[in-house]
Amino acid sequence: MAEETGCCKAAGPGYGTPLEAMSGPREALIYVTCVYTGTGREKPDFLATVDVDPNSPTYSKVIHRLSVPYIGDELHHSGWNACSSCHGDPSAERRFLILPSLVSGRIYVIDTQKNPKAPLLHKVVQPEDIIKKTGLAYPHTSHCLASGDIMVSCLGDKDGNAEGNGFLLLDSEFNVKGRWEKPGHSPLFGYDFWYQPRHKTMISSSWGAPAAFTKGFNLQHVADGLYGRHLFVYSWPDGELKQTLDLGDTGLIPLEIRFLHDPSKDTGYVACGLTSNMVRFFKTQDGSWSHEVAISVKPLKVQNWILPEMPGLITDFLISLDDRFLYFANWLHGDVRQYNIEDPKNPVLAGQVWVGGLLQNGSPVMAVTEDGKTWQSNVPEIQGRRLRGGPQMIQLSLDGKRLYVTNSLFSTWDRQFYPELLEKGSHMLQIDVDTEIGGLKINPNFFVDFGAEPDGPSLAHEMRYPGGDCTSDIWI
Repeated sequence: MAEETGCCKAAGPGYGTPLEAMSGPREALIYVTCVYTGTGREKPDFLATVDVDPNSPTYSKVIHRLSVPYIGDELHHSGWNACSSCHGDPSAERRFLILPSLVSGRIYVIDTQKNPKAPLLHKVVQPEDIIKKTGLAYPHTSHCLASGDIMVSCLGDKDGNAEGNGFLLLDSEFNVKGRWEKPGHSPLFGYDFWYQPRHKTMISSSWGAPAAFTKGFNLQHVADGLYGRHLFVYSWPDGELKQTLDLGDTGLIPLEIRFLHDPSKDTGYVACGLTSNMVRFFKTQDGSWSHEVAISVKPLKVQNWILPEMPGLITDFLISLDDRFLYFANWLHGDVRQYNIEDPKNPVLAGQVWVGGLLQNGSPVMAVTEDGKTWQSNVPEIQGRRLRGGPQMIQLSLDGKRLYVTNSLFSTWDRQFYPELLEKGSHMLQIDVDTEIGGLKINPNFFVDFGAEPDGPSLAHEMRYPGGDCTSDIWI
């Protein structure tokens, strides 16, 4: 493969292989999307630059804030204009961070190259232009393609109907090209996606209708069919919907999706939020795709909550670049877990740490054991601060030894499940990882308090390093 693409000689962005990326330089900066939308503070969302260099005098502090020019965007996920999929192209460079706005439909293009510590706004793709040319709205996940184009999943039409979703293509100058999928091949729901070119496959997941989830989570909406439970298998790169996998009642609301990083592998996982199962998908002997539950987080019996049982609500997960470990966050329960997946069919729990959640000590909510005893999780204070909310987005260092955690999911859901987050803001933690035998431990020296922002407490969501990471880079 290296000989075919010339990637080992090229000076393109990223790394030739996932294992090569693991020996890349240690992260010194991290970009974090921060939200005021939905908090009651009439301020624009912003991109925070956080210093993560332990030898720096501003370590663990926000050193720059790039406010976007509009109010009401809800910055959410982010991606790059070029990643390791373009490694064989010396003309490509990882320069622009793509920031889709989930609520407003705008897409911001941020120049991180002129001054990595203080990124600049380069371009705004307006929702009117996207809707006029494609009919798409509610943009979510952004991935760069080896062609130089940028692909963005969109979760609905301008009215919030799930049936209107699909995949937006931007060219290398960030102009709207159109839709990626073939006409008539749009899934019923949209959310996240990942492509694996050597298997000529892209698979996408399904959250729900924007008209439903933007109003907060209502269990009745699940019964009404306003949330997804399917994976959609496409031919890559031509956009033909080849297969729909019904995950059934064990796979309600499949969110983040990742293939193994090794591009020759034909297996991956999807985190099913509501049922809190990690589902493995894989290619079968006849070339079709199948699935099975690989990890289950059992709901807990609880007291003093809205329901008698509480799901873990797996919201984000990732896979280390060597495909040895899988990490995920239980947003409601409050724990982050590490699993050894060297045998992808049989993940083994290797580490677990409690960093918040509805069950933490001092909360009114209690978990109840089979014999009727109550318990709460022991969540430590960090630098004298009680941890708010639950672990949500996670990002792993290239070498796999540091896991960064933020705690905002989506402003409307934050207000519903963790109202304290809107009053006091998010925070960001660092968890030290044992990559030899497994194990997770909170780093007591790192704490970023987004409740102390100059414009008031904000909600911190996704994180990106300037040099790429294991959730934005795809190898071909």
